[in-house]
Amino acid sequence: MPSLVSFDRVSKRYGSTTALRELTLAIEPGEMFGLIGPDGAGKTTTIRLICGLIHADAGAVRVLDLDPVRQHRRLTASVGYLSQRFSLYGDLSVDENIAFFAEIHGVRDFRARRDRLLDITQLAPFRARLADQLSGGMKQKLALACTLVHEPRLIVLDEPTTGVDPVSRREFWKLLSEFLSQGITIIMATPYLDEAERCSRVALLHQGGLLALDRPGVLRAALPGALFEVIVSDHRQAPDVLGRLPGVRDVQMFGERAHVRLDRGPGGAADGVAADALSAQARAAGLPVTSVRPIATSLEDVFIARLHDSHGANP
Repeated sequence: MPSLVSFDRVSKRYGSTTALRELTLAIEPGEMFGLIGPDGAGKTTTIRLICGLIHADAGAVRVLDLDPVRQHRRLTASVGYLSQRFSLYGDLSVDENIAFFAEIHGVRDFRARRDRLLDITQLAPFRARLADQLSGGMKQKLALACTLVHEPRLIVLDEPTTGVDPVSRREFWKLLSEFLSQGITIIMATPYLDEAERCSRVALLHQGGLLALDRPGVLRAALPGALFEVIVSDHRQAPDVLGRLPGVRDVQMFGERAHVRLDRGPGGAADGVAADALSAQARAAGLPVTSVRPIATSLEDVFIARLHDSHGANP
């Protein structure tokens, strides 16, 4: 089966700024694919290229086997796009907003679909309420319902949970899982690495370049070494002191917490020091340590390590 979305060495510039640099990736039917990275990484540019809203300066983009710019009208019938600033009409009710977007897409018999979406999003009790009177989380759910009313094969979400409270974020992800089970392919851009863990595969982006692309579990497992969390009282000296200890591969600071990665020796054992020895060595080097414990590698650790490797120094 051909890829639903493919980028072949795609580049995009805005004046003197390079938003994407020879990006190559493929997104398969039925997966939830995450575009992960901080602001300025190239996530929104990638999404706009997928939706045919801008053209690439170099390389080739194919979506549903179509050129998203030249065949844009055909593409919109099969793609739902939820932007960071999706525009609901505040003086229209929940029902009226969904009806409006159905008519934009030429969907005539949309009432059964609307009722189903209202049930899934738990908005049915509020169908007569004006959009301006909804909470932030409810507005996001209504925006998603409007995006899905024409039954697209692919939905593209640009940071949909930014600014949404934690409870609404969890509810939103439950909705995405529901639609994923219906065979809809989902592409989501997010700066939240905990959300990225839910994706089938992720592309880690930085300054328009691709740092890594794979399943979250594969990316975590591929990061070499054993990881320890070290709680220190002097976080200013910690990177230098810990970085000089034997067996330490790299050190990343998260406030008063240091993530220290140790080399692994043959057979998977830590090549250097275990938690007690690491604590003793740090104290001997003059660094007060509150605690040391082994921890599992997160996507955040993977991202920072890949960024470190790409720059050859701490970012």
